[in-house]
Amino acid sequence: MRAGHDETLRTPARARLAPWLLGVVLLVATLWSLTAGQYPLSFDDQWHYLVQALGGETPLDAARSRLIGLVLFDIRAPRLAAAILIGAALSTSGAAFQSMFVNPLVSPGLLGVLAGASFGAALGMLAGANWLVVQACAFAGGIVAVGLALALARSCQGDRLLLLILGGVISTALFTALLAAVKYVADPTNQLPAITYWLMGGLSRADSGTMLRAAPVFCLGMAGLFLLSRQLDLLSLGDEQAKSLGLEVGRVRLGLIAIATVLCAGTVSIAGLVGWVGLIIPHAGRMLVGPANRTLLPTTALLGGVYLLLVDDVSRLTFGVEIPLGILTALVGIPFFPLVLGNARKPWGK
Repeated sequence: MRAGHDETLRTPARARLAPWLLGVVLLVATLWSLTAGQYPLSFDDQWHYLVQALGGETPLDAARSRLIGLVLFDIRAPRLAAAILIGAALSTSGAAFQSMFVNPLVSPGLLGVLAGASFGAALGMLAGANWLVVQACAFAGGIVAVGLALALARSCQGDRLLLLILGGVISTALFTALLAAVKYVADPTNQLPAITYWLMGGLSRADSGTMLRAAPVFCLGMAGLFLLSRQLDLLSLGDEQAKSLGLEVGRVRLGLIAIATVLCAGTVSIAGLVGWVGLIIPHAGRMLVGPANRTLLPTTALLGGVYLLLVDDVSRLTFGVEIPLGILTALVGIPFFPLVLGNARKPWGK
């Protein structure tokens, strides 16, 4: 059985090149995105600023240098970093969930993390808290929602995967109702529009302080998923076969769910609800490099970073006003969903 599994998950030849090529694409997209905006900065401007920062002589005067530094490091760089990290975190979480549940239709919100985080943020806004407290409430709400789903699943006897899904459905329904209650009692002049706009998703609040706090969490969480890629491959065989190969299924699945939950709650606390990324991008990565998680997860992370970076560029550059990110990811993701449905009928890994 193990030989058959290794044969199924054999890495395609192109998989060795895909992460490198996607890394180059991500670098180019990032450099271009730094130049684009309401205040355009050419590559020459960035180069001269870098040379001056290193102590060299450039034609930039002091006022121009300060302006370039402000635009690059206080406005654009934090936002681009947020887009890349959030896209990567949602994508890798989605890939992990799809491998755990052996289903390409699973998304990171399966266990209620998105609904819980949304309720937590809305509750923080209703209380009139500052933005840091709102982010903490969103993060805590996501953790509590998934904890409730796990507790419900453990309280019943039966198929563990099915019980987890049912627990997630109940948790999502509960926190969605609580979110509706918060919106109902919110001040319709100030609080309700702020809650509604935040729920649409966006990166306008991603500043340098937020990203300095969030980046280590995202990087450590994704590194944890990468290190557990072999265990994810075994889980994709099914619980019984994974146990026969010596895997402690319950403990490993709980650890994976915990890591993915932290990643997803972190994304919601920064950007609100950004849907479809965790569903569509892992599927695209699987089509590109196959189902072996040791190559799928890094590829998916890079692909998700590129995708959300470019979607955010469209959000902030195409129209006179910024379009909520969640709207654009849905509009882009929905046309690809029939392809996901078509491939959902195939055996896992085909």
